[in-house]
Amino acid sequence: MTMKNSAFLFILMTALWTSVASAQSKIAVVRSADLVRESPIYKAAESKMKAEFEKRSKDLQEQERKLGEDIKKYQKEADTLSADARAKNEKDLGSRQIDIAAAKRKFQEDLTTRDRELTQDLMGKIKDVIQQVAKERGLDLIVQDPVYFNPTMDVTDEVLKRLSAKK
Repeated sequence: MTMKNSAFLFILMTALWTSVASAQSKIAVVRSADLVRESPIYKAAESKMKAEFEKRSKDLQEQERKLGEDIKKYQKEADTLSADARAKNEKDLGSRQIDIAAAKRKFQEDLTTRDRELTQDLMGKIKDVIQQVAKERGLDLIVQDPVYFNPTMDVTDEVLKRLSAKK
């Protein structure tokens, strides 16, 4: 047997063994975007975040609106004010502008941090349910978001049902 034939035989045997091994494996798939979007846990977390940050957002918008009005008022009255009054108003308006910008940055940082925390918590719960389904069904592998799959392999709906029950 030549080296070429031996290599071909080895490749053929490897391919056969791989196909036999994969034929015995139990594989399922999940659609992660659907799990997140339709999960009652996600909907609850989204509502919780909205409640936490809505008031702060409205307060910031109101501060910005008031500052805008005060700037317009100052621009109209600037010519009639003394130099000291003008300087005091400009300093006050500039200070408020800086404070609002800092508050907006802090708000955005807090929002991002809270979103990350809630997402990690959500993904942990989803992962636990997926593992539970895999163990109960005796699955060897669950693939997330494959390009193509047979619909009979999809366990997304079962995972969603269990997430709903956990709520």
